[in-house]
Amino acid sequence: MHVATCVAKFIEGSSAHRNIFAVNGHPQGARYGGDPYQRSGRDLRLDLFRGLSLIFIFVDHVPDNVLSYLTLQSFSFCDAAEVFIFISGYAAAMVYGKALQRQGSIIATAQIYRRVWQLYVAHIFLFVIFAALVFYATLNVQHQNYNEDLGIDNFVDEPNIAIIKTLSLQYQPQYLDILPLYVVLLGIFPPVLLLLRRHLALPVMVSGVIYLLTLHFGWQPHSYPDDEAWYFNPLAWQFLFVIGATAGYAPYSRQVLTMPSAWLAKLAIVITVAVAIIHISWTIHEAYEAFPGLLLQELSPLVDDKANLAPLRLVSFLALAVTAGHLVRRNNRLLHTPVARLIIRCGQHSLQVFCLGVLLAVLGEILLTSARDDIAMQLAISLAGIVLMIAIGGLLTWYDATSRPGSGSFRSSTRAGARTGSAASANRVTAICAACSWPVHSPSSVTPRFTEPGIGPGSPRCWHGARRRSPPLHLLTRLRAWPGP
Repeated sequence: MHVATCVAKFIEGSSAHRNIFAVNGHPQGARYGGDPYQRSGRDLRLDLFRGLSLIFIFVDHVPDNVLSYLTLQSFSFCDAAEVFIFISGYAAAMVYGKALQRQGSIIATAQIYRRVWQLYVAHIFLFVIFAALVFYATLNVQHQNYNEDLGIDNFVDEPNIAIIKTLSLQYQPQYLDILPLYVVLLGIFPPVLLLLRRHLALPVMVSGVIYLLTLHFGWQPHSYPDDEAWYFNPLAWQFLFVIGATAGYAPYSRQVLTMPSAWLAKLAIVITVAVAIIHISWTIHEAYEAFPGLLLQELSPLVDDKANLAPLRLVSFLALAVTAGHLVRRNNRLLHTPVARLIIRCGQHSLQVFCLGVLLAVLGEILLTSARDDIAMQLAISLAGIVLMIAIGGLLTWYDATSRPGSGSFRSSTRAGARTGSAASANRVTAICAACSWPVHSPSSVTPRFTEPGIGPGSPRCWHGARRRSPPLHLLTRLRAWPGP
């Protein structure tokens, strides 16, 4: 736990020590979607690494995929799952921590559970499509029982029980185990957020104790149908999520946890390189037994327990996180290269891209078992899946950019609607602020119009004003009369 706390301190930083993941106070910095190159407040490294983790998860899910030798699991004790959970905790604290500071605990909690509901619905919807795809393949591919291979056979044998276990997140077929973990972790996040506001180190300490007790006593929730443990034990993985949340909340906290960054960064780089050398030797040993695996018998028992986030996996990831933050600075040119932009867009729409990646992995397994499973087919499936994931990320980014209030197309459609609409009430919301993109109330004007670019935050016509307050509650009902897109 001491190592994890040190890494969290290093990531948080202070006024005297570099903050490798610090974000500024831009009001739109933590929003999802939109063009990342128009929003200077967002740390693009988070989206880049999350996008890479989604691609790695897809590649690793394709059975016997030769490209999996190029993913994180081949040169580290951890894999893309650790990256995804850590960044999810970081992003959650960054987004909802801002809501906690500005709108209070009730609004922040409501926003968190709204997101939990979105994740839950996405999981159920993904399960339905997953089951339909597997059932169709089982019916149409001879000599192959995908129901059993992908763990969906219990849904066929006893659907009355399986559907209940699915809704309670206890039934987790293959590939459908990380979203339930995310739902649980975000579901317990409100008290974590309140502890973060009280003291920055308090949640890490409590979470670390729970993690150690889980490893010692073997605490774990059970799944359906064989009463086995979850593939990702939330009592263990919550520690990594809370570490990420602590780092993400640091810019909003008054407490300062100082940690000299120079020696810690060097130590992290040494650990990352050493782990890479050791694990590469293990990978070669799996392919050629004559090649010795360095410390294989001594270290593998401390790494293999992925379900409970084995300590060496955690240390390996934390060292990797500090190394990545040290080498890839916030203003790194790599973030603005064409390839990085494509990956960043995937990271900014992680839920949709992840769900697509799961379905593509199932399709890939069906194609490999029904057609052929040579290297050429593996490469074709992997590359086609990556292209589709990047395409959906780009499409969602374009849609967000064109439909966001304040964008050119949004204003044009709103202006056209304003011309044809009636201005029956002088209290009608009649414009969009050109600077802040909020609805503008013009009590002195009956004719709908648009504000000039010079009117911005702090103007009497800008509803959140200098204090960034939300529009008055009684006006929210009048937005229905405002001509939208």
